[in-house]
Order: sequence, then C-alpha cells, then structure tokens
Amino acid sequence: MTLPAVVLNTQNRALYTQLQKSYSVLQNALQQMNYEQGFVAKPGAYGTSEFYPVFKKYLMIAKDCNYSDCESKYETAEDGSQQWTNISSNYKTYSNKQTNNNLFDDGQGIFLDGSMILIQNETSNGSGSILITVDVNGIKKKPNRWGHDLFTFQIMDNGKLMPMGAKGTSYSEASCSPSSASTLNGIGCTYKALTDKDFFKNLPK
Repeated sequence: MTLPAVVLNTQNRALYTQLQKSYSVLQNALQQMNYEQGFVAKPGAYGTSEFYPVFKKYLMIAKDCNYSDCESKYETAEDGSQQWTNISSNYKTYSNKQTNNNLFDDGQGIFLDGSMILIQNETSNGSGSILITVDVNGIKKKPNRWGHDLFTFQIMDNGKLMPMGAKGTSYSEASCSPSSASTLNGIGCTYKALTDKDFFKNLPK
C-alpha cells in the first residue's frame, strides 16, 4: 500500500471514530437533558430556535456561536456591507457541490475537541423538526463536506436520536449520492456511515 493510501485510510478511520464519539455525546446529553427537565425532548416541545439554548447546557461547549455566528448566513460584499445568503462559505455537499446552510441557523457551538454542532429547530402548530448536524473534526479542518466529516441526526417524534438516512428519518440514503447535484446531497449519509464498513473507503473525490 502506498504512503498516500495509508494516510487516507488513517484519516478515514479517524473520521469514523469521531462520528461514533459524536453520536454517543449527543445521545448522553439528550438523556441527561430529558431526566433533568422531566419530559422527552422532541419536535414540537420547543418553539423555533428554543431547543439549542437548553441543549447546550448539557454539552461541553468551548465557544458558543449563538444561532449562526460561526457558520454565518451573511457574507461581506465588495462595499463592505453584510448581505444575506443561504449559500455556505464553509461547507460542500457529499459530491463537492455548493450547499446551503438554512439547516444550520438555529444554534451553533464548538466543542472542546474542536468539533462543531449546528442545529435546525422549527416549530409550527405544535409540530416541527429538530436536526442536529455535527462537523466531527471541526470547521477549520477539511474536507468540510456532508457525508465526509459533516453528519446529520434527527430527533424523532418519540424523542429518539436517529442517524439521518435510517428508516423513518426525513432524508433517505438517496440523499447520499456521488453524482447528485442537490444542495442537500449528503445529509442522508449518516446511517450508512455508521453501518457500512466500507463507507469511508468509497468517499467521492
């Protein structure tokens, strides 16, 4: 095996280990949160953007990015003004295309180990969604791509935290395609990344 291949395999194993760790951290934090608040955290239990301020108390956050301070929905124009955009300046899709960040703007925080959490929490008429996306090696480290080092989980109606792409979640494994041009391509990779032993060996370039 050549040196570049050895390095790549080592990096891929590290990403898998970091993903497993992130999943465990999120599950443990939710369990503690549920116990202390006396009810199960689930969609509809919190108003829009109200989940993160509670959840972050149970996480080892080194830097609180509020709702969108680290992965911003704004970019600086040529005249120096701040203009709203939903195109991410940090992240790409599984197939290395532009992605939007409208699922990242209801809470963000950076952990002590550098990994990062990005929350989507919308509620309307008593129902809604809570998605938790984790950049397992941090926003400052590449590849910053969904399904590579960026993985999404979903809190289900029964309060269980599920890897996106699992049966019943909002995005299927079809949203994990090496050829898709969808701006959300890769969001459905998490279940496969956790269960397919060859997943990280076959990441698209």
